[in-house]
Amino acid sequence: MRNEKIYKLTLTALMAALSYVVFTFLQIKITLPGGDATSFHLGNAVCVLGALLLGGIYGGIGGAIGMTIGDLLDPIYIIYAPKTFILKFCIGLITGLIAHRVGKISTSNDTKHVFKWTVIAAVCGLGFNVIFDPLFGYFYKRVLLGKPAAEVTLAWNITTTSVNAVLSVIAAVVIYMALRPALKKANLFLTIGKKEA
Repeated sequence: MRNEKIYKLTLTALMAALSYVVFTFLQIKITLPGGDATSFHLGNAVCVLGALLLGGIYGGIGGAIGMTIGDLLDPIYIIYAPKTFILKFCIGLITGLIAHRVGKISTSNDTKHVFKWTVIAAVCGLGFNVIFDPLFGYFYKRVLLGKPAAEVTLAWNITTTSVNAVLSVIAAVVIYMALRPALKKANLFLTIGKKEA
């Protein structure tokens, strides 16, 4: 493919825009004690999808930028923007690492192999988020922001993060498996090498 670097940057920007839109406009926000909030959303699915299509670094950056902008433009979430960037980048990085370096999904033509490693990579990336988003969020609220209600919001954060993870794994895997043959047919499918994973 010609101009692969430009194509990757364009898709990264598209993933950033898509994760922003999905996170900002397609979320169900739940107000919590102390003026805090959590939400049900599929923004993480876009981050995982980006990592599956582009590799962990580009996919992680796309998802992290989009959801961080969503945080920065929301008065409730603005203080969590640094936490969001770090966690969403890690989701992409982990998903891309497992999908491309371990599972080698972009070089395989075996649909069952690709599906299996796509699911494993998505589960690992979002499994990381299920564990570290609430823990990092608790530490961030309690220690850095000094919010006394951090314990009260922890249970809600665990619940929403877990539901978001399950829905995001399903959505990302279904969309990737549908896009993959279409991108190959259009000669737009990227083969992710060791450096890009």
